[in-house]
Amino acid sequence: MNDYKNRIADYLLEEQLEAVGAVLIQGPKWCGKTTTAAQCANSVVYMDDPARKDIYLKMAETAPLILFEGAKPRLIDEWQLAPQLWDAARFDISQKGENGLYIFTGSSVPADESKITHSGVGRFGKITMRPMSLWESGESNGSVSLASMFDGEMKAATADAKTIEELSFLICRGGWPGSLTLKPKAALLQARNYVDIVAD
Repeated sequence: MNDYKNRIADYLLEEQLEAVGAVLIQGPKWCGKTTTAAQCANSVVYMDDPARKDIYLKMAETAPLILFEGAKPRLIDEWQLAPQLWDAARFDISQKGENGLYIFTGSSVPADESKITHSGVGRFGKITMRPMSLWESGESNGSVSLASMFDGEMKAATADAKTIEELSFLICRGGWPGSLTLKPKAALLQARNYVDIVAD
């Protein structure tokens, strides 16, 4: 993807892939989990692909390890549609004894958690993604750190200080990657639609 903006999660994902066999990226819908994971993945299974969904779900029930065949790390997107993949990945990781094999992404909890029998301890790591920060979206130079402010360090913003109107717009628009290139009115409408649809 040519216009991909680097995320803090990129570095967290790389670190986790060195430490564990599989990484679960969780977070709200549309915050960029799949796009970020795809930057690191060498192969992908989109479990919700309309043309293959039924086949993938049958495979997950009968021969889940087939879904893990492919260049590593392998991204399993919307894994929660087939929660048994969690235990299958845990088993495969234990058998292979390697790190950096799989990336699982999904924005909802599996409907049938009874299909998961193992916690994943020692095999899985987790990353929680949020919408983009202003630094990630390129709308701040990062000179002011929220963490530092909570630690009592007060630092004045440098040249990229925004007006109240600009800040108000950015807060209302949010850090949804898909809204960054839209005209202001369309970006605000997307934010409103997001809330309406999630609430429904």
